[in-house]
Amino acid sequence: MGYIPIFLDVTGRECVMVGGGEVAARKAEALLEAGARVTVVSPRLSPPLEAFVARGLVTHIAREYQRGDIRGCVLVYAATDDPKLHRELAAEARALGIPINVVDVPELCTFISPAVVKRGELQIAISTGGASPAFAARVRRALEDQFGAEYALTLEVLRAARRRLHAEEIDPSDRMRRLKELADSGLPDAIAAGDDAAIERILATCLGDGIGLAALGLALAKDLH
Repeated sequence: MGYIPIFLDVTGRECVMVGGGEVAARKAEALLEAGARVTVVSPRLSPPLEAFVARGLVTHIAREYQRGDIRGCVLVYAATDDPKLHRELAAEARALGIPINVVDVPELCTFISPAVVKRGELQIAISTGGASPAFAARVRRALEDQFGAEYALTLEVLRAARRRLHAEEIDPSDRMRRLKELADSGLPDAIAAGDDAAIERILATCLGDGIGLAALGLALAKDLH
């Protein structure tokens, strides 16, 4: 069984969760954070899912799953305690061409959910190919220590720098060189240290004189923390 890492845009798209427990709640929360429209099919809901429904964030179909409930969606999660239902759901999803993840049953999955380290727009996905989610979680914890909040802020600066250089219609090869130098610089460390002067020096060196945080429309480092 082989997998290719991929990030799927689910913004505004329908995703179905079959099951109403704590695991289903965590999956639903991740989908909501990504901007998906989430429908949960389950006769009962865990407190977190009840809260999502009460806030109007999740649509609840309060009954057992019925064939056809997943039709038209782009992604399916199955998280129940019914192996027979899981097998039927997996077969239906495959027939409809809909990616499905059956929690803790990799042989029924057409995609698996990685452990994720998220720092703003930076996402680092870790997968063991279904061999050991616990080991993936261990690697995630190690990466969480390595990549702090400064990486989220670094990406804010990189995005703003890219916008600025595009707006100035700089030669593409020169623009790519400047952005690569900025990406390879000590910017994350300077942000982590809250060293405004170092940040400004790095920006001027990589992007050009006169291009600092203010020119990029960003606050000083102390305000970014």
